[in-house]
This record gives sequence, C-alpha cells and structure tokens, in this order.
Amino acid sequence: MTGPLPALRTAQGRPVLVWRCERPWLAVSSASFGGGIGLRHWVFNCTVVDDYDRPDPPAHIAELAAELGLAHDGIGLLTAVDVRHEVTAVDSGVRASVTTGVGQPVWAAAPQQEEVRTPGTINAVCWSPVRLGEAALVNAIATVAEAKAQALAEAGVDGTGTVTDATAVLCPADGDPEPYGGPRSRIGAALARAVHAGISAGLRTRLY
Repeated sequence: MTGPLPALRTAQGRPVLVWRCERPWLAVSSASFGGGIGLRHWVFNCTVVDDYDRPDPPAHIAELAAELGLAHDGIGLLTAVDVRHEVTAVDSGVRASVTTGVGQPVWAAAPQQEEVRTPGTINAVCWSPVRLGEAALVNAIATVAEAKAQALAEAGVDGTGTVTDATAVLCPADGDPEPYGGPRSRIGAALARAVHAGISAGLRTRLY
C-alpha cells in the first residue's frame, strides 16, 4: 500500500505539510502530539518561528489541526525549518519525508546538558508499504535514529541530532505483519537508506 502524499497548506500564517489518510494507518511516533503506537488519520509538519517559545506545543498543535480541519487522531510535528524545503526519498516502496535543521546539534550521550540557543529540528515522516508488528515499529524508530546519526557523521555535523527531533513511522493497519524493523531487515534496510538519503540531501541545503 502506498502512503498519502503531502499537501502544502497554511495555518496561522505558517506553511504546513499535511498528509491525510483515506483510512487510518498504524503508527509509532515520538511526537508530543499523537505520539506512541496507534491508529492515525493524519500527519502534519508545521513551520514555526525561530524563537518559538510556547510552553504548550500539544495545545498549539491541536489549534493548528482544528484550523486545518483535521479530525480524529493524528500526529503533529513542529520545526523551525521551512517545510517547503522538505526532502522525500523512496527506497523499495518505503518513503521518508524529512525536514532537516541542525542549528544546534547535540551528542546524545554528552556528559552535561547544553543550553539550546539556535533553532534546529530534524523531523522524519516515514511510510512503509506493508504492515509492521508493534516490535518492528519500535525497532523502526531506532533505525531512523541510526540512519540520521550516520548521515550527520558523514556530513561532518558535530552531534547525533538535536534535542527536538521527532519521528513518525506509519504502515497499513492490516496484512501479515513484518516481524523486524532493524537496519538489516527487509523494510528496515529500505527505511534506513531512505532516511539517510533524505537527511543527507537536506544537509546539503545548509538551511541552518
């Protein structure tokens, strides 16, 4: 099954990429709105101002969803990157749509917490053509993180990501589930290559 393509919309004067599903997809996400595992009817990735300081991102995302006319459960992502610079990469039926901002990269295992001063977020919305089991979905999130870290290292970025990175992986809700989502599994390998390609291309734009 092929995931929906994004539509460029505007909400609260900001550009938004919106994916609407004709029927709900099974998803896993680290997003603050719609995160966890469950059926989701839509995803969006919205550009916010560089000095975004709202203390309630989930409430803000709910406002944006209402303005966009999005009903039922969905996933909302925010980024300081202009989503019109989104990069899509496809590999073996897996599609990854990535916005890449690395103004303040951090090392995941840094010895002390660093204050984030410059906006930067890597958001990835990924679609599998076949169903993944729940364990495979969780594994897929790790695979995205590994592919991201590899792309950043190869580009000479001083970090493994940013503190606000978010990922969503969606798959059909029916069919025989793939048991694995790691980087050497059938779907996981394609996912890793697609995410790596998308982030690598995004980094070349040097937006942040």
